[in-house]
Amino acid sequence: MGFLAFLLLGLIAGAIAKAILPGRQGGGWIATLILGVVGAIVGGWLGSLLFNADLDRFWSLESWLLAIGGSVLVLLVYGVLVGGRKRAE
Repeated sequence: MGFLAFLLLGLIAGAIAKAILPGRQGGGWIATLILGVVGAIVGGWLGSLLFNADLDRFWSLESWLLAIGGSVLVLLVYGVLVGGRKRAE
């Protein structure tokens, strides 16, 4: 999979992960892109480690599910780390 295809996959996976999880997640499309790319890396790493998944194709359902699952996982961890902080108003 090429670099631009990976970025597109990460952007869409991050947006889907934000739609799946309830609550208010901050950030615009750049934060969504970063979340999705990190999630795609995490999901791909876990998928290849646990399931010996082949992640070379962009249109593979396996690639998309692992990227979305990894993005949800990254968003949950991010929410736990940042969610406990309170803003000074």
